[in-house]
Amino acid sequence: MKISSPAFQDQHPIPSAYTCDDANISPPLSFSDVPQNAASLALLMDDPDAPAGDWVHWIVFNLPPDAAGLPEDAPAGPQLPDGATQGANSWRRLGYGGPCPPSGLHRYFFKLYALDAKLDLEPGASKKQLLKAMQGRVLEEASCMGTYQR
Repeated sequence: MKISSPAFQDQHPIPSAYTCDDANISPPLSFSDVPQNAASLALLMDDPDAPAGDWVHWIVFNLPPDAAGLPEDAPAGPQLPDGATQGANSWRRLGYGGPCPPSGLHRYFFKLYALDAKLDLEPGASKKQLLKAMQGRVLEEASCMGTYQR
């Protein structure tokens, strides 16, 4: 399974349009080679370099297993047009929150999980709740990483 973005290469800088310094819209993402037996997909974007520890930028779960990715500027709110559900980021908002590091170079991991079931979680679920619900359900995972420095 693979996750990538046409907006930036893996382990390269994320363009400012996708950060708090500009439009703060979500980057387009592409998914490929999802296992045929997947029942749903989950996406987690986080920054392990944040001063307060891991900072969650985006949570999406119950994506259809045949989703080819996510479009640029995915809408905020509890549900996406394809029926996927959004969790709460570290700003306690639903949807995407772009890189906004206080200082230094930070790494932003986009992690995609293929799951054997849909998750019984409400909109606004936290990373902790997502990870607990995914226990024993992950068929495959993939990630890509972008960097950002102000």
